[in-house]
Amino acid sequence: MTKKARKTAARAGKGPKSAASGQKVTPRRSDVPTSRPRAVANSDKATIRRLKAELARTQAQIEELQASADTDYLLGIPNRRGFERELKRAIAYIKRYRAGAALVVLDVDRLKPINDAFGHAAGDQVLKVITTTLLAQVRASDVVGRLGGDEFALLLWNLSETDARAKAAALEEAIDQLTFVFDGRTITAGASAGVALLDTHSETSRALEAADSAMYVRKALRRHEAF
Repeated sequence: MTKKARKTAARAGKGPKSAASGQKVTPRRSDVPTSRPRAVANSDKATIRRLKAELARTQAQIEELQASADTDYLLGIPNRRGFERELKRAIAYIKRYRAGAALVVLDVDRLKPINDAFGHAAGDQVLKVITTTLLAQVRASDVVGRLGGDEFALLLWNLSETDARAKAAALEEAIDQLTFVFDGRTITAGASAGVALLDTHSETSRALEAADSAMYVRKALRRHEAF
């Protein structure tokens, strides 16, 4: 046997050292233990379900509080905060999709004399009937809100200027025809409405100011026509 053959045979005869020889044997990949995720215990699952239920209840309470903060407690329609939020959303939609809408601010003409003569309970009754009348005059997509006191606001979609002014006149007429009986006396309330058109250049505060100014002009005109 040649010298080269003897070296080859010697290398082939060598294998991994055993533990008995005092040297470490490198384990094969399949011998390495792998870590596995711990199974979720039943108690942990119950805790997760409980926390999810508590979170759902908390979220529902938050939504309820937010809704109540945006709603007039007497009339059940958006208050000023709620209406301004809806108006802001509407203007954003108008600017994005180039839609059209009209804003009507309506003021009850004789609510203060009714409160003074018959008490605030009578005034509240007038406001409730007017609210029902306004809601009956608009579509489901429109929004009716109370800005405060005797002032309402309506967001009316897809109306031209002519149609918006005609609608405002119809709202005035519907409220003018309402009659109320307090202490044996039949009285009317009446209302004045101002219009502002909404377009891609509109802003929430300026639109409300424009409609409010138009309402006061209309109120002065109606007062002049009454004499």
